This record gives sequence, C-alpha cells and structure tokens, in this order.
Amino acid sequence: MNVHNIMEDVVTKHVNIIYDMLKKSKATWLSCDCENCRLDTVSYVLNRIPPKYVVSGRGLTYSKTAIDDDMQLHADVDALTHEGIRIISDTKRPFHALPRKDCELKKNDIPVFNFPTFTGVVLDGTTFEPISDATILLKCDGEIVEMVDMTWSNPAKTYKSTKGTYSFWIKPFQTNEEGVTHKFNFTLEISAEKYTSVIYSFELPLTSDSSIKNELDSTYSVKIKDMVLFRDDIKNPMED
Repeated sequence: MNVHNIMEDVVTKHVNIIYDMLKKSKATWLSCDCENCRLDTVSYVLNRIPPKYVVSGRGLTYSKTAIDDDMQLHADVDALTHEGIRIISDTKRPFHALPRKDCELKKNDIPVFNFPTFTGVVLDGTTFEPISDATILLKCDGEIVEMVDMTWSNPAKTYKSTKGTYSFWIKPFQTNEEGVTHKFNFTLEISAEKYTSVIYSFELPLTSDSSIKNELDSTYSVKIKDMVLFRDDIKNPMED
C-alpha cells in the first residue's frame, strides 16, 4: 500500500517559489538558497502543519482541489516558509552547501551496527527553559564518534530556534557478521557559557545488520533524558 502526504508537494512548491522570489529580489538577509537549506525549510514547514494523506488517484484529485481552494492554508504555508527561511539562513548547518550526493550515506551490503538517531534537550536547572548555544559532545568508549555524513555535527549545538534540542546520527560501525549483539558505552559532555558542565553516560545494546541503512527512520530513535545545567553562580541542589 502506498500512502503519500500531498502536503509535501504543496510545501516543496511554495518553498522553491519563495526562495526564487527572494533570490531574484536580492533580499539582503537571505544568506543561502542551496538544496540542503531548501530541504531544511521544507522540513521546518511540514513539521508545523497537519499532513494530508492519500492512497488513490481519486483521493489525490479530491484533496488537491480542496487544497487549491483553501486560501488560509496557502497563507499559513507562506508565513511558515518565510519564518523557516529566516531561521535556516541564520543557523545554516555545517557543509550545507555541498552537493546533495556528498551529504548522504552510501548504502553498502556489509555487516554493520546501524545506530538510531539520538535526540535530547538541554535545559536551565532553575527555570527549566531551553538553553541555546550549548555544546554537546558525543563519545563512544572515550572516543569522539563520527557522524553518518557532513550534515550532522559532533559536537552538536543547540539554538534558540530549535528550543534547546540537539540530535546525532552515528556512522554505522562495520563488523564481521550480522546477528551479533554488542553493548555500546556512550558519554555526553554538555557545556554552555556561564553554566557548570555536565557529563552523562548511557549504554545501548545493538544487533548487527546485513547492510547499511542509509535512510532516516523516525521509529528508530532514542530520546536521551533531558540534560539540566545550572548557572555557575547557583548551587546544584542535586549535590546536597
């Protein structure tokens, strides 16, 4: 069964039109319109609007007609697109301007440990508000972990626009055979200006696969517990 969110098509079209208009008008605040930045903007908008799924040609025709007539929806998509472009122009990912093929994990049929994506949040220990400009370094067995490609960073950073959230996707570890289980030991080193740094350790057992998984899977992820930092001038109550 093929299920498709037709809002992907609508949003992608709007994002490209608005990027092209801004580029043509030479908007001074637009710092980049590469493919990766455009895809980041598409993701930003899609994460903030309800999906509309179809499974048939008749459903597609009916839904597209309803969408074309929904002026408020188009206005919302345009507003979110402008918002997303501004945020992504201000917080471009490292290596964002590389060709898309250089920003993707190559698929190989070799036994590997495929890692889930890791996500987490860094919070202020007093206000429990997200902390921006925090640095999160991920290590495995004491060594800095390599990410799947250049679009993922280690150390990662948190930003105001992402509400203190960070994420990692580790490059698969090659092994000798599939079906082997191994327990990986990770540490996170979290720091931010004017805050006391924190180190957090956790374990993750994985079973090796027959080949590399080169596509993100939203169901294959690990949510790391919220990391709480206290300002240097405030005593951490957990130390009492």
